[in-house]
Amino acid sequence: MSQKKTNISKKREPLSDRRKFILNMARGVGIAALSGFVWSAYVDEATASQLLLRPPGAIKEDDFLKTCIKCGLCVEACPYDTLMLAAPGDNDRPLGTPYFVPRDVPCYMCTDIPCVPVCPTGALDESSVSTDGKLDINIADMGLAVIDKESCIAYWGIQCDACYRACPILGKAITIEYDQNTRTGKHAFMKPIVHSDACTGCGLCEHACVTEKPAIFILPREIAMGKAGSHYIKGWDKSDEKRLEGATTKINTTEISKQKASDKLNGDMLEGLY
Repeated sequence: MSQKKTNISKKREPLSDRRKFILNMARGVGIAALSGFVWSAYVDEATASQLLLRPPGAIKEDDFLKTCIKCGLCVEACPYDTLMLAAPGDNDRPLGTPYFVPRDVPCYMCTDIPCVPVCPTGALDESSVSTDGKLDINIADMGLAVIDKESCIAYWGIQCDACYRACPILGKAITIEYDQNTRTGKHAFMKPIVHSDACTGCGLCEHACVTEKPAIFILPREIAMGKAGSHYIKGWDKSDEKRLEGATTKINTTEISKQKASDKLNGDMLEGLY
């Protein structure tokens, strides 16, 4: 004799208003927390991206992040696999944007700069790497080489010109300064000097550096270079001196300034003696 199965499952009761309110509050807190994590990650990436090296012709970083559509065409066009796209998990790199690490694979300064013309949005500006309408990789500005003189063995007195020899703009972007080694009295220092007006930031010097951690490395130009300020004038530079045209002079007078400099210094010295 068959028996009918008994349904022992309970029917789900409708949520009360109080439970609905608690659940909605929990969801709201969760979404807010998730949004906070996402925003925090974005801020961290945007900050870290200031140190990233971009392909030739890249516009300013803030504009680059707004303009680049992460298509990867520049990466595909690079014949040396120099360029990479930031992948998920690369928290220090904005996702999907192109960059390169010179110590691993530098920019080999292709004369036809294949990564630039393929950019569909202008994030890589062809005009910034062109002279008289023709592509010119020698005017690219990917960054600037910086030398840590404490770590560079050439500054120790050990003969090394690896970075100089690796530089594609030989004798212009990096030159060698010869100086007497007073420690030995016999040898000369062969100190590499980077010239910011010629360096493209290709990173071939960093790649060639013989030290365990490169003593010469590439940084974005905005990070690598200082700035004197607009109130300083190069009096020996006629074009810079033109900025003084129309300027007015204001002299502040104090009791000390009324004295001659020699009298003030002598007075201070005499006070120190008594």
